Amino acid sequence: MFKGKTLMITGGTGSFGNTVLRRFLETDIGEIRVFSRDEKKQDDMRHEFQQKFPEVADKLKFYIGDVRDLQSVKNAMHGVDYIFHAAALKQVPSCEFFPVEAVKTNVLGTDNVLTAAIDEGVKCVICLSTDKAAYPVNAMGTSKAMMEKVVVAKSRTVSPEKTKICCTRYGNVLCSRGSVVPLWIDQIREGKPITITEPSMTRFVMSLEEAVDLVLFAFENGESGDILVQKAPACTIEVLAEAVKELFAPDTEIKVIGIRHGEKMYETLLTNEECANAFDMGDFYRVPADKRGLNYDKYFKDGDVERNTLTEFNSNNTTLMTVEEVKEKLLTLSYIQNELANWGK
Repeated sequence: MFKGKTLMITGGTGSFGNTVLRRFLETDIGEIRVFSRDEKKQDDMRHEFQQKFPEVADKLKFYIGDVRDLQSVKNAMHGVDYIFHAAALKQVPSCEFFPVEAVKTNVLGTDNVLTAAIDEGVKCVICLSTDKAAYPVNAMGTSKAMMEKVVVAKSRTVSPEKTKICCTRYGNVLCSRGSVVPLWIDQIREGKPITITEPSMTRFVMSLEEAVDLVLFAFENGESGDILVQKAPACTIEVLAEAVKELFAPDTEIKVIGIRHGEKMYETLLTNEECANAFDMGDFYRVPADKRGLNYDKYFKDGDVERNTLTEFNSNNTTLMTVEEVKEKLLTLSYIQNELANWGK
């Protein structure tokens, strides 16, 4: 379906963008456009992919711009068929201190991307969200929850045959940039204790490859306005830290430092309210958009009393992984394989 097509990735220099490139660059895709505001990361990425994939690196095009600037988004979008919208502010503490900045990128930036995509006739846009958008308690999650509302609202304004707009929601991606496992590995390398905020805190865990799988599932199976959720396992922070410690330095101390600004004890991927209309698709949940209009009068007279029997899906009631299971999952990640291969060198 991507043969000869042009794919644009906003925030494309991040972990997700790099994983997509490794998945797609050697296929028959026509062109991949990396759109971001950091010229240094783009330059590093350009050199890396020219070195690793010299035969196909010409398919890769780089565009400097910012999703906050509608015109810069439009300038990069001529001739684009599909968009994976990954640009975001995602660090929980920094969004707590600068919430308006989170709104500018995560909410208004998404609106800019979708406005430009509709104007340019892009066929499909998949927007990346987070479990923190469900029952949000921090600025990052709140801005992503509003992003999801923008996605659903925007999907109502355009025919799905012209531009299909979907959203994916998933949990913590292991070893993504700015996440906790690389931090712990650096701490171990420096001979410091591993720092964790609260041992009993639970988080969904998935790999970058699984994150890409979810986006592709949404691309193929989602209907416009849908939010697609992957059924992910979870573990406690203590179990994750123990797994990292056992892989790299079993004698490392684990130090509890207390919960950071805006952190939750557990995350939710599917809310009770969404369960009323969600579809269980095996490894995924599909939350369709509410297609009712603003004429509420008729819904008081002719309501829908049926409700699904699904219940809230969160990191406390999903499958909780053991230390050994987390170690096995970590060992499948190229980041961990590379770190172990070069450990002590």
